[in-house]
Amino acid sequence: MDIIAEELRFPEGPIAMDDGSVIVVEIARGTLSRVTAAGDIEVIAELRGGPNGAAIGPDGHCYVCNNGGMIFHESIAGLLYPGGQPEDYIGGQIQRVDLDTGAFETLYDSCDGIGLRGPNDIVFDADGGLWFTDHGKIRDRERDVTGVFYAKADGTFIEEAIFPLEGPNGIGLSPDEKTLYVAETVPGRTWAFDIAEPGKIDPRSKRMLALMPDYHLFDSLAIDAEGNVCVATIINGGITVHSPDGDAVKHVPMPDRITTNICFGGKDLKTAYITLSTTGKLAAMEWETPGLALNFLNK
Repeated sequence: MDIIAEELRFPEGPIAMDDGSVIVVEIARGTLSRVTAAGDIEVIAELRGGPNGAAIGPDGHCYVCNNGGMIFHESIAGLLYPGGQPEDYIGGQIQRVDLDTGAFETLYDSCDGIGLRGPNDIVFDADGGLWFTDHGKIRDRERDVTGVFYAKADGTFIEEAIFPLEGPNGIGLSPDEKTLYVAETVPGRTWAFDIAEPGKIDPRSKRMLALMPDYHLFDSLAIDAEGNVCVATIINGGITVHSPDGDAVKHVPMPDRITTNICFGGKDLKTAYITLSTTGKLAAMEWETPGLALNFLNK
């Protein structure tokens, strides 16, 4: 494993770009940032709130799930831990960022009159539509009940596709885009849903992938070229890999209890970029299976 950047402020949402750089969000800093091939950190845009998941859309812009902000606590060892909803919470948003200028706009902040609470992770389908999870926010003695949404990249359509889920977080599509995968954080479960048509799932198809027999939480995820579901794992820090049939699971340990995300890049998509968030690091390592090429990126 190589550490290619340090001193990031709770990195998440990695995107491996063709020029060798990796775009990340820094949730605690409120920015969309770029880690250059030389390991330098450059701020692309100051988005405020809590930029979380990110993906490149059909127009080449970066689409960001902004969770609205989080309370962060720093341990005596200098580790950064996330908490609940802060006093300066700005509401959940889906933002579109011009990577050349840093200019950004809010595409969505509600659906059917109900405000987004904490958009978290995002993936584009081949039709250019975006699936995203709303993880919700935690407050003293209460937490939001949320789900999964589907929207158009031009800001004209948003619909709640799955409700309710327990802290939905990571989201991804199978290589044939017939299956949607969603990870729930606190239960530590990964669900599979059959996609009936773009933006629509068959609710009768909901099925749970294999579980690990230890205490863990699930965060964001990515799919590899063989259809394995690679889920960033908290507490038992690492990447949990589910086979596409849902019957097998294994764990790849990482040196951070809050390992939050993974993406694939490099030659033939054989490099995994992993966000180690409490320690503020972006790691890179050769992965045993190439990653799945994403729509509008790596093509």
